[in-house]
Amino acid sequence: METGEDFGPWLARQLKLAGRTQAELAEELGLTRAAVSAWITKRSVPRPTVMSEIAKALGTDIGTVHSRTTDTQAGLPVTWYHRPGYQDGGRDGGNAAAFAFDADVQVLARETCQNSLDERLTENGRPVRVRYTIHELTGEMLDAFRQAILWDELQPHYEAVSASASHQKVGRVVHAGVQDMFEKGRLVLLRVDDYNASGLVGDDYDNGKFAAVVRRQLESLKSDRGAGGSFGLGKATLWATSALGMVLINSTLSSPHEGRTERRVIGRLELPWRSVDGGTYAGPAWLGRPDPDSPGAQVTRSWWADEETVERLHLTRDSEEPGTSFLIVGAHDVASLDEGQADRATEDETATDDGTRDIGSMHRRLVRALERDFWAAMTAGGSRLPLLETSVRTLRNGQVVIEEEKVDPSEAQPARTRALRAFYEGTTVDRLTEAGQVALRTVPLRLPRGGGLGGTLGTHQAVLLVTDASDRDGVPKQVHSLRGNRMTIKRSGVFGLPLGANNFQAVLLAGTAAGDTAPFAEEAEEFLRAAEPPEHDRWGQTEELTLRWSHTAHHRIARLTTEINAAVKELVSGPKRSGDEGGAKLRKALTVPTGRRAAVKRPAGPGLPELDGLEASIGPDGEWRITAEVKLPRADELPTMTPVVLLDVRSGSRPRLDWSELVAVDGCAVEDDVLRFTPGARRAVFSGSTDVTSHPVRTTLTRLVLELRAGKGE
Repeated sequence: METGEDFGPWLARQLKLAGRTQAELAEELGLTRAAVSAWITKRSVPRPTVMSEIAKALGTDIGTVHSRTTDTQAGLPVTWYHRPGYQDGGRDGGNAAAFAFDADVQVLARETCQNSLDERLTENGRPVRVRYTIHELTGEMLDAFRQAILWDELQPHYEAVSASASHQKVGRVVHAGVQDMFEKGRLVLLRVDDYNASGLVGDDYDNGKFAAVVRRQLESLKSDRGAGGSFGLGKATLWATSALGMVLINSTLSSPHEGRTERRVIGRLELPWRSVDGGTYAGPAWLGRPDPDSPGAQVTRSWWADEETVERLHLTRDSEEPGTSFLIVGAHDVASLDEGQADRATEDETATDDGTRDIGSMHRRLVRALERDFWAAMTAGGSRLPLLETSVRTLRNGQVVIEEEKVDPSEAQPARTRALRAFYEGTTVDRLTEAGQVALRTVPLRLPRGGGLGGTLGTHQAVLLVTDASDRDGVPKQVHSLRGNRMTIKRSGVFGLPLGANNFQAVLLAGTAAGDTAPFAEEAEEFLRAAEPPEHDRWGQTEELTLRWSHTAHHRIARLTTEINAAVKELVSGPKRSGDEGGAKLRKALTVPTGRRAAVKRPAGPGLPELDGLEASIGPDGEWRITAEVKLPRADELPTMTPVVLLDVRSGSRPRLDWSELVAVDGCAVEDDVLRFTPGARRAVFSGSTDVTSHPVRTTLTRLVLELRAGKGE
């Protein structure tokens, strides 16, 4: 059980909350002020008979005074504090950090699980356990919850936001959320609980994890090189997933604050600027106990709630294990609307008109995201324990709709989990000769020196695992790349594979994920972490990489990709057949109608590299994935060329797409998306993927054009 706070500090805070002085309490108890002062300074404690008199004076029961695990209800009540409008007249249309991510439960799963992994308590060796609970409220339970969150206080603010909804994106989302709650009489709560994590420790205002999450934006206090997050943006996905902009928090601390650890509660509301009853408000608001030390006792801070309060707020935790519960109020999943018609056909009676709050769809998408992004963190083998356990359950008014589903990585990712276990258990082989084997290669990542200095700091040997794939493994012939926290950072195909290569899955372990003995593992972890964007879904050029290393540092990652592709192709290439066996069959299958084409006359003088072959497919995230072959003329020096991806349209200029990845496969090098060809080479091969954020329309509705332009390709 939780140990209560020392009597002196607890009593001092109760007097502050009640707006009373030590002298006033002493007079009511019939004691001297010196006696009360001795309690406050911990020089003595009151006798048991005096304890009951103190309870009566504070308007609470004797049990609260003895246990001191919560504050009394005397004095300033729990309420909402809305940040006043800026004195210079500035206005915010919402929290910009929330726009870094989509309102997507799969993005939410990725960011929240990553944060829980970063806060895992490592001393006991146990995994962090993350549970997602989708809970739909209707009828009396919805009414009781609105009363618990003091809806009557909030309603004028929501009405003000709705009145200006046509001018603000955030306002439109909030208006739709309120409309859904009242017109359809339902509200979806999505709770994220983690256990065996540090919890939101630290003071309400000073530097600490609590203030970083609840009070501040764009602040990350993760100093571990292996941490997944680094921008302080991940927490914004919680508020982005709430159509009402509201998140309630209950944290059990790993180290005491104010002498206690359990039921530290606060709420935060993210709304745009608004005018209510003649006052203006900047945006955010906090649900908490007014802080008597703040000006006018208006600013609210976290409070130590009782069990009844956390139950009414749907924040009751399952155990005393440290960790945090985040309750997203009015959860919606706009990205689910992009799912295919086949998936919609399987939706059950829980579906709604717009689909964004369908609890069945949310459940399925959460499970898929956890399987896809955190299979490695949930995989154990040899002496290695899993870092993470996850589950999803769905309720309606407290009754089970979908039973709790514990995510099993070996079910969704059998080939990749087999590969990782083989690495942990030391059963890998040098070459694949039988089904079920896992081949291991090391691939070099040459780390640059920091501060713009030239040369190489050292070579990190990342571990590449390759094994055969089955139908259950999803998209075949992919490499999943990860580092220390074992979250999948990058999913990429291997281009230019030999004809007839068997289906396979590959895993790249970089940084500390490559093992305790891998050279320069910590340095590689830091370098790759800096090469990740806020989404942490790829490695490439970033501002941090440029500032801390150099503007060409990302070329080291491109070379790593080239090494990975070469190693995979060498491992999956089938053994050569003797004589011409198989060759005749292949020629027969690829027979081209007879008839020789007339040779095309080329102009005199040095020629330009020409595209001579192209393979293109649509990747799992909707990106175009391209492998191209270039025919090179005979010349001592070849010009640089820029591959340009365009969309084919019937009229007008062709929209140009951006590259998310462009790598050299053979006979060339890539620098700033420009091809430089190897002297003396007659052919070159490069591959790449387009950036889906640059696609003006859905990929399946487009046709691709690839051009090779001289120079920078402008």
